[in-house]
Amino acid sequence: MFDIGWSELLVIGVVALIAIGPKELPGVLRTVGQWMGKVRRMAAEFQGQFQDAMREAEMADIKKQVDEMASAASTVTNYDPLGEISKQFETAIDDKPAQTPVATAPPAPEGAAPAEPAAVTPDSATDNVHAAAQAVPATPALETAAAPQPKAGSGA
Repeated sequence: MFDIGWSELLVIGVVALIAIGPKELPGVLRTVGQWMGKVRRMAAEFQGQFQDAMREAEMADIKKQVDEMASAASTVTNYDPLGEISKQFETAIDDKPAQTPVATAPPAPEGAAPAEPAAVTPDSATDNVHAAAQAVPATPALETAAAPQPKAGSGA
């Protein structure tokens, strides 16, 4: 605080002894000591309050950081991949344009050659898949298993 060395204190003591006198010097030194004690206590109290304010400010910063990390952690723990996929799927379905009806050929009679699929002009690639699935005729039942087989040795 004050940069006073031993030589300066000696000069101040000699001047005080001459100016105040040896009779009153002990009382003055005692009063000065009491005032110095009060000043030191006040400085220590101010320094303590300043340290407390700094700790509170640091704690507020640390609390803010912890709250940010906790909120980030809660978003990670609340992550639902199936929910995210279903939301994306629903939005993809909702954004899809209305499909045009696809004409399909009536089923061919048994024994006849399968009919050619109807011409399809879909609007999107997804419609191509749906149209192809609808245009493929159903597989006819195996007629060879149901038809009677000629017997060997019957001559026919």
